[in-house]
Amino acid sequence: MLTTPELTDQLRAALRRPGNGSSDFDLNPDTVLPEGRKLRPAGVLVPISIADGTPRLILTKRSSALKHHPGQIAFPGGKQDEGDVDVTATALREAREEIGLPEDLPEILGHLPMHETVTSFTVTPVVAILHDRVQFVSEPGEVDEVFSVPLAHVLNPENYLVESRRWRGQKRYYFTVPYGPYYIWGATARMLRGLAARMSE
Repeated sequence: MLTTPELTDQLRAALRRPGNGSSDFDLNPDTVLPEGRKLRPAGVLVPISIADGTPRLILTKRSSALKHHPGQIAFPGGKQDEGDVDVTATALREAREEIGLPEDLPEILGHLPMHETVTSFTVTPVVAILHDRVQFVSEPGEVDEVFSVPLAHVLNPENYLVESRRWRGQKRYYFTVPYGPYYIWGATARMLRGLAARMSE
């Protein structure tokens, strides 16, 4: 098992590697996007807890009452507000609002390349380490559950599958990385797949 400094060093090195961003269209190159499409910046936090010895990735299950992506597995995060100095500030603010994570607690390691979503966002994943135990508090109406999965599971490229479903009359392909009862798919799985690829280099 890696020590905390070794894991941190490997993550920092992976995040520094050059490479292109990703998108919801990576597996669907024939997607036709509307003309005049405007992309909005967003930031998500990729929190890795090392408080209990075995690194675990913190994720959320979105509220089933939400209009967009109800019940899906996601990172804490959202669109950048005017008051946010950058997307890192966005990710930290959203994590505080959604899961009660103090903004001064995560150790920011770096960023993954931006991910473009079908909902017209350019999402920057902000990778961070949580050294201390946290009592997460879900924001009612936004988050149904905060849970964790072993980091080793999502860093193993062999655990990723490509699946498909009908979307707006067309067959759409996407990555999944299921774990137990949690079906991690779409943009979240694609961003994690990018991190897994970088860590495997």
